Amino acid sequence: MISDTENPFFKPLWRRLAIIAFCAGWAGFEFYHGNNSWGWITLAITGYAVWTFLVSYKADEDTASPPADEG
Repeated sequence: MISDTENPFFKPLWRRLAIIAFCAGWAGFEFYHGNNSWGWITLAITGYAVWTFLVSYKADEDTASPPADEG
């Protein structure tokens, strides 16, 4: 079964970084306007996005480096 993060849409790094930047900007917007509850919620979403799209993201086996020759 394919997980949501294995969707081909998330393959380019710039898209994953754009999603993280959008979430961080949203959190900053909420904090700026005094909505601390929503600020913390969107900051948590940003943290989850960082973990999902940068720390634990696994690239496809097709794009991984080829195995070394065993000869």
